[in-house]
Amino acid sequence: MNAVTEIVRAQTVAADAYDLTAERLAASGAAVVALIGIVAGVVALVRARRAGPAGGRRGGVVAVGAGAVGAAVGATVALTADGGLGTGNGLGGAVVAVVLGLVSVAIGAAGLGRARRAEARRAS
Repeated sequence: MNAVTEIVRAQTVAADAYDLTAERLAASGAAVVALIGIVAGVVALVRARRAGPAGGRRGGVVAVGAGAVGAAVGATVALTADGGLGTGNGLGGAVVAVVLGLVSVAIGAAGLGRARRAEARRAS
């Protein structure tokens, strides 16, 4: 009975604040990918009005893709987390990744729209 109690107690202990668990690593990676998407989306918004073959379109596509990946991985980590915040399951990073991913998708979509309108103006 004592060995069973020790096994259960060992499984329910939360991770230390500085431990890097697999879940924390996945959530942090997803947040970084989403942040890269935000940077690409902002660059796409700035370059959308410039003349050129891609004129911001490429950055918009990268932003939408990176944001979608970041949000999807973040949502997966959040849905599979066993405990709450501070337990080492990456829930905090997952929430940040989902929010940054959605922002990245929105900025990327705005960049794509702006690039499309600029191309239509140049064509006419």
